[in-house]
Amino acid sequence: MLQHPKISRRNVLMGATATLLAPACGAPATQLSKTGRRPRADLYVCEGCEGAKERSAAGLDWQARIAGPTERGTPLRITGTVFGADGRTPAPGVVVYAYHTDAAGLYSRGTRETEWSRRHGLLRGWARTKADGRYAFDTIKPAPYPNRSDPAHIHLTIVEPGRRPYWIDDIVFAGEFGVNQAYRRQRENRGGNGIVTLSRRDGVWLARRNIVLEPHP
Repeated sequence: MLQHPKISRRNVLMGATATLLAPACGAPATQLSKTGRRPRADLYVCEGCEGAKERSAAGLDWQARIAGPTERGTPLRITGTVFGADGRTPAPGVVVYAYHTDAAGLYSRGTRETEWSRRHGLLRGWARTKADGRYAFDTIKPAPYPNRSDPAHIHLTIVEPGRRPYWIDDIVFAGEFGVNQAYRRQRENRGGNGIVTLSRRDGVWLARRNIVLEPHP
């Protein structure tokens, strides 16, 4: 059982972004999209996003089970709506790929299926949004890494029809370990705000994570 490697998305982006954002001499600045949001030059700099493409979108439902009934941990249901880059229009047919640690904070029990199956562990799943943009996952609440270097979190990758995959801000849990003011200041709000407030019903944690698609370069 392996902890997620610390060569993380953020570390990859720090070097890549500097290169991508430096315009050629005399080149115009990145144009605003029709939504008024500037496309991110580093949108496709995405370690591990290959995992999102390991399932055919055609075979996916709008909701998916990540953790089985015997998985140790407290049940968690994640729901949300994916909106277009305008933040208003529901986006159908978008694949949301989610993966996270187990109740011990490990990306454990990955299989030999692919590199990303091994690295992302057993607890991963894919959902494709309905006509109204909705998606859902049933899983367990993850734990922070054993070394407590990061809050408990759920990674999310987006695959829009005909587009390359990209990651958005992780789901993290308001009021819990590591989700402090310093953490909030560092968030880029990729895909909207990933900090969720949990509620509980019948022994199940409930989280709502709406997603706003990023404009493309």
